[in-house]
Amino acid sequence: MYAVPSDSFLLYFRDTAGQEQFHTISTSYFRGARGFVLVYDITNSDSFQGITSWMKDIHEKADDEVDIVLLGNKCDKETERVIPKHRGEKLAWEYGIPFFETSATDNINIEDAFSVLVKEILDKNSCILCDLDVVDLNESKKKRTCCQL
Repeated sequence: MYAVPSDSFLLYFRDTAGQEQFHTISTSYFRGARGFVLVYDITNSDSFQGITSWMKDIHEKADDEVDIVLLGNKCDKETERVIPKHRGEKLAWEYGIPFFETSATDNINIEDAFSVLVKEILDKNSCILCDLDVVDLNESKKKRTCCQL
């Protein structure tokens, strides 16, 4: 459970670790998803290259208005880095999505990244509620006849 002032809700996560064997199954979870966290390993160039494929799948199979955050994980392993930070920033900029370098091991930027995603989702949903037709129950009722609207 993630709490925001005056609101509480559940977040459900599906972690496929980007493994190709789960690719078909994981895309079935795209329908109805409100947000995605795409994670690559800064010590593994294959995981970085896989982000483009995941973005393509999201754009093809998910709703148009989903929010996405890109994470370059394992920033605690600087000596093993093969993907420079600027490449992650550039990729996120190209897709118009937020980017964070994170460390799940050292808990670096994890909460910040998820907070940004949740805030974006909530902001979109509050705008949807603003667009609903509002009926004024105090409005005077006009008598209608069969030929008059």
